[in-house]
Amino acid sequence: MRVNRILLSVPLVVVALVIQVSVLARLHLPGAVPDLLLLTVLGLALVYGHVGGALIGFGAGLLADLAPPADHAAGRYALVLCVIGYLAGLVKPENGQVKSATGPMVVVVAAAVGSTLLYAGVGALVGDTAARHVGLTGLLFSAALYDLLLAPFVVPGIMFLARRAENDPLAETGSASTTPDLSSGWLSSGTGLRIGGRRGGMKLRAARSRATRAGRIKGVKRL
Repeated sequence: MRVNRILLSVPLVVVALVIQVSVLARLHLPGAVPDLLLLTVLGLALVYGHVGGALIGFGAGLLADLAPPADHAAGRYALVLCVIGYLAGLVKPENGQVKSATGPMVVVVAAAVGSTLLYAGVGALVGDTAARHVGLTGLLFSAALYDLLLAPFVVPGIMFLARRAENDPLAETGSASTTPDLSSGWLSSGTGLRIGGRRGGMKLRAARSRATRAGRIKGVKRL
């Protein structure tokens, strides 16, 4: 990943996790908890693509696994967000610009349902049956509803910041500072060749003119 992507993704993930743990988790809403961390990963994946989405999802999920008050096995949510980030990055729009809100909303609903199912499935493999006791249907519905209501306030802003980071003026300045050096080298060499060619042509013309003048002078003398 690029440095500017890391510098943007890390603060966004940390802020999203802090808000989710300290605010959203304490609202005690029925069913699931609004997943701000998931929406952050989706917004970044829709701009950075499947590779960036998978890496950011894995890092965000691992941070959530280790942050208190996590009560599940470490790596469980990292796997979920890694898969979701990868799949969301596959539907990345061209240039990271969304023409309609329908596509991202469908991605949000699919990610909310898919992450809940995947989290419950991984939990069932390791012996965690909490989803069965709470009710999987209620969790799916509430997760999709909460994330869909929260997405318009999160995903567009995340995508905007990600696009700004991709077109970082500092990065453009750095690339511009290196590109002109290379291009100026080529231009200077090309100019040197042209100048040399012109000088050679001028010398040749001067020699011809001198020979012509000498021929004329000799002809005049002979006459």
